[in-house]
Amino acid sequence: MPDIKQPSNIVIISTAGKAELKFNTNFATKWNGKITKAQKVIDSEVLRLSEKYIPLLTGTLRNSGIIGTDIGSGKVSWIAPYAKRQYYKGRRPGTQQAGPLRGRFWFERMKAVHKKEILDAAKKAMSGNQTDNKTTE
Repeated sequence: MPDIKQPSNIVIISTAGKAELKFNTNFATKWNGKITKAQKVIDSEVLRLSEKYIPLLTGTLRNSGIIGTDIGSGKVSWIAPYAKRQYYKGRRPGTQQAGPLRGRFWFERMKAVHKKEILDAAKKAMSGNQTDNKTTE
């Protein structure tokens, strides 16, 4: 995943004087952690928000996304054997009883609607202001 390297401190000496540039020793750790958190949020949100767009008969296709995705890797994969066929050649949205949004190109259609929401959630995660969506009883 992210691999931000800790910058080295720099000292420049010239006839005009000396300049020293010191980087925070936690720079790489801090930013790698923030980016990792944001990527986990993006991957999770893509799976969650795509659910109502995925063709549904038994739930196997939907579940294959959960099984086929390593949250935080930046790659969301629906791994059912027929996933590719459903994605490109499946039914058009609204042609099945399971729901009007379900059908081919589910990721692209979900992204067109929810892109800002996903990016806002990632920004929140990077700023440390991520809130848990779970309700308490």
